[in-house]
Amino acid sequence: MDTLARKAFQSLTGLFLAMAALLFGVPWTFDYWQAWIFLAVYFSASILIILYLLTRDRQLLERRMRGGPLAEKEIAQKIIMLFASIGFVALLAVPALDRRFSWSQLPTGIVIAGDVLIALGWFAIYRVFRENSFTSATIELAQDQRVISSGPYALVRHPMYTGALAMLVGIPIALGSWWGLVAFGVMMLALIWRIFDEERFLVRNLTGYAAYKEKVRYRLIPYLW
Repeated sequence: MDTLARKAFQSLTGLFLAMAALLFGVPWTFDYWQAWIFLAVYFSASILIILYLLTRDRQLLERRMRGGPLAEKEIAQKIIMLFASIGFVALLAVPALDRRFSWSQLPTGIVIAGDVLIALGWFAIYRVFRENSFTSATIELAQDQRVISSGPYALVRHPMYTGALAMLVGIPIALGSWWGLVAFGVMMLALIWRIFDEERFLVRNLTGYAAYKEKVRYRLIPYLW
């Protein structure tokens, strides 16, 4: 296993352990079948995407591994990503608390639908990675970056966020918690803020992006916004 692969899987393992500790530590039980299925779906998809990038686009994998509040260059994006990070923790913590105190109960079919949403979100992100090798985890421009307008980018300007939206709304549902959707609301606000700030950056710095905005009218959801 080479250095990049080792770093990628070490990072993924750390994330798995942190998420598992939160999901099973807060309710203080391993008797949480929704969490087991969620972790299986989430990390199976993550492993498949890492394997794909290792064989097809190693530079993109390197860019995707540099993320989070500290990796951002702009103050606004540091703040946005801090809120997003807190929101993601809340997406797990609130359902874990819900499991411990039995605030809400979701039917099995609804829980499985949440897992399907997570899988669909990952598939959408895979499609973005296949189409656009410039999708850095931070807001920046690669030296040879150009506007991508094909594939999912012909429908919306931020298809990776569309995939993330499906995944994020699916997480609390997959974990069996209606109350977790409150945390999703926080994530949604951070996502919208990031989109507006990112578009301002791209219009200023990426040749052709202003014209692309005129061509593709929708940011996140076709025919809606």
